[in-house]
Amino acid sequence: MARVETRVRCGLSGVGALHRVASLPEKRFMTLRKHRGFSLLELLITIAIGITMAGVTFIAMMPLFKQNHVDAAYDTTLSVIRNYRNQSIIQSKRFVLQFTAPGTITVQRWDYVPPPAASPAPVTVATYTLPPDIQFAVQAGFPNPGPDGFGTGTTPIVFNACVIVNAGNPCMVFYPDGSAQDDAGNPGNYNNGVVYLTRPTDLYSSRAIDIWGATGRIRGWRLYKQGGVNQWVQQ
Repeated sequence: MARVETRVRCGLSGVGALHRVASLPEKRFMTLRKHRGFSLLELLITIAIGITMAGVTFIAMMPLFKQNHVDAAYDTTLSVIRNYRNQSIIQSKRFVLQFTAPGTITVQRWDYVPPPAASPAPVTVATYTLPPDIQFAVQAGFPNPGPDGFGTGTTPIVFNACVIVNAGNPCMVFYPDGSAQDDAGNPGNYNNGVVYLTRPTDLYSSRAIDIWGATGRIRGWRLYKQGGVNQWVQQ
C-alpha cells in the first residue's frame, strides 16, 4: 500500500507541476498587458491636445505681448530723454539726441571749446532700438495740433534741423542749464518739439513725448478717443 500511495502522490504532484507550467505563460501575458504603457494613438492624441492648448494660450496672450512692446518703446524713449538731460546738467556737457525712423535713438556727447577754437565733433555714446513693431511714425487720425500745441500730427519727429551735427536732420541738444536747443551756435535756438511712437496697424497704441526747449520740461502722452474725438492725454 505504501508504494501505491507514493505513486499516486507522485502522479498528483506531476499533474500539479504540469498545470503550473502550463499556466505560467498566461499569467506572464496578463502582466505584460497591464504594464504595456501608451499606444501610439493615445500618444498622438495627448500631443494634439497639448499643441491645441498652447495655441489657444498664445492667441489669448497676443494683446498683452503687443501692449508690452508699446510700453517698452515709450518707456525707453522717455527714459533716454530724461537721463541725458540730467547727464548734461551733472556733467556740464552737451548731449545730442537723434531720432531716426523707424526706431533708433542715437546719443552723442558734444564737448565744448570756447571760441575762437572750434568744438570737436560729437562722439556717439549710446544707441537704442525700439521693438520692431513700434516705430517713430504718424497715422491718420492724429489730432492737429499735437501735444502742447507742437506740430500738426503729420510729421513723426518735430524738432529743429541740426545743420552742424546731423546734416540738417532734426535733433535735440541738451545744454548744461537743462534746456533743449538746436546746434545753431552756442547757445543755439530753443528747440520745442515732439516725437510720435506708434504701431502702424493700431491707432490707439500711439504715444507722444514732447519737450519745452527753454526749460527742458518733458511730457508723455497717449492717444485716446473721448467723446468721439481723438485726444492726447497726458500720462
